[in-house]
Formats: sequence, C-alpha cells, structure tokens
Amino acid sequence: MHIIIAALAGLVFGIGLIVAGMTDPAKVRGFLDLAGAWNPSLLFVMGGALGVGLVAFAAAARRRTTLLGTPMLLPAPSPIDRRLVLGATTFGVGWGIAGFCPGPALASLASGNLEPLIFTAAMVAGMAVFAVLERPAMTRIPT
Repeated sequence: MHIIIAALAGLVFGIGLIVAGMTDPAKVRGFLDLAGAWNPSLLFVMGGALGVGLVAFAAAARRRTTLLGTPMLLPAPSPIDRRLVLGATTFGVGWGIAGFCPGPALASLASGNLEPLIFTAAMVAGMAVFAVLERPAMTRIPT
C-alpha cells in the first residue's frame, strides 16, 4: 500500500511540475535572469509550494504517525555551515546553467528530449562521486 501511495504522490508531484512550467528550462532561466527579461511566473509557483509546505510541516509536527500508520520522521534542524552554503551555491549555479533541478529533470525524462537525459545522467554521476568521497566520513558516524 505504501508503494502505491508513494507512486501516486510522485505522479501528482510530476504533473504539478509540468503544469507549473518547472520542466521548461527556458522558463526557469527566465525566472533566474533578474538582470534581463525576468519572468516572475515561477515566483507564484514557489510561493504556493512554500505555503503548502509550511502548513503540511506544521500539521506533521503535531503527529506521531503518518496517515498510513508509520512513525512520523521529520528532519532535525541543522546549522548553516560551509558545506550547506557550498552545496546550495552549486545547486543554484547548476539550476541556472541547465534550467533543471532534480524533480523537474526526472519529470522531463518523459518528454523524450535529450537535455533532461543528459542532466539526469550528470546528476546521478555527481551523486555517485559524492557517495564515494563521503564514504570515509559516513563510516565514522556512530550508529
């Protein structure tokens, strides 16, 4: 049952990304081009997502279990450090260059275009490199 709910949630999320225009790299670059022909339409998409997220996380924080009965596991707050800032900067630069971030890139794979395929392959390669580089640090974490 959990797999079906997860698949349906992913499908709704992907359709939402497509409808919102987040899978169109030109629209994303237009949103990020503050000094040029700025396209503010994605600001409303992100504002709406932020509002829904705030309400959802506030409701989730008051629960001990999910609607399906599994334990509610929310991320713990973490400090803003050099790794976070470098990661966010790298993400932002990549988003600006490619016009994709991970969710919209995966939703865009269905288009059959080459660009999301290249982006996704590069993203997976970057994740693999990170996993290899972080493996020594991960083995030091007490369990």
